[in-house]
Amino acid sequence: MIKAAIFGASGYTGLELLRILANHPDAKVVEATSRQYKGTPVPEVFPALRGFYDGLLFSDPEDLGSVKADVAFSAMPHGASQDVVPELLKKNRVIDLSADFRLHDRETYNAWYGEHKAAHLLSEAVYGLPELYRKDIKGARLVANPGCYPTSAILALAPLAKKGLIKAGSVIIDSKSGVSGAGRGASLATSFVEASSGFKAYKVGSHRHTPEIEQELAVAAGGQLNVRFTPHLIPVSRGILTTAYAELNTALSNQEMRDIYIDAYSKERFVRLLPDGSFPDISQVRGSNFCDIGLFIEGSRVTIVSAIDNLVKGASGKAVQNMNIMFGLDEKAALFTPPLSI
Repeated sequence: MIKAAIFGASGYTGLELLRILANHPDAKVVEATSRQYKGTPVPEVFPALRGFYDGLLFSDPEDLGSVKADVAFSAMPHGASQDVVPELLKKNRVIDLSADFRLHDRETYNAWYGEHKAAHLLSEAVYGLPELYRKDIKGARLVANPGCYPTSAILALAPLAKKGLIKAGSVIIDSKSGVSGAGRGASLATSFVEASSGFKAYKVGSHRHTPEIEQELAVAAGGQLNVRFTPHLIPVSRGILTTAYAELNTALSNQEMRDIYIDAYSKERFVRLLPDGSFPDISQVRGSNFCDIGLFIEGSRVTIVSAIDNLVKGASGKAVQNMNIMFGLDEKAALFTPPLSI
């Protein structure tokens, strides 16, 4: 039985980790930390988890030395995770759900997030997108769990990038996210009254997931593919719908394009390529670890639409998928369940 610790367990990604791991056949949560709720029983903070964690109290995240686990999930905010990960790595394999170890280049990280205090680990961290880096994840000591927007965008575009088909400078990524993507902390912008009837773009041209998307598409393509990325906030609790547009170096038929995606994802249990003419809906991946993808091509112009649950495939579900790979478990364990379709 794999012993798991969750640091920052009282946020939405921490809650999702607790929910998913509650039914894992080969893993058990032995530690869940929260500064705000230390000493409080987990079900008192999350009543939905009654009967699953009745004997587990939130502990103090400062007590790093007392953690006895095989794997530590760091669900702490950007900047805070890098304070604890080096210490955790002395005893645990670590899956970090923040952005602290996703970018390989220190200067790029500093430009978008501020000074990195554990930059020596950037070169060691494996980018935790199983569909692209499964072999590297398996032997990793530190896995950097990808962001939610990048997951939806990279899975949509990587098959074409790997074939060298995308014309540089042509990629436009339009993404819409549910409010839970902003986290569990109180905020006027994401409060019910402000968000319930709104639909807006934010951080246009300046969202911090942009360099992460560019980094991974460049790796796939073997050369730089700058993107224009615009995120939007939509009045739903969870889900991301990404529409990616690109110009190809050559015209493809519809079947030629489909064949590229079939070749890339036919063996992937959590990527579902939709039938020709069908496109994803976030309601059809809700609560699941699936990424649904729909395709359209007109000559050399392509449109790829992807849908994920931002808290599952976009965060905690993918983190558990990474844990399963790291420890040689069934990759589908605790994850292969139908979406909540209504």
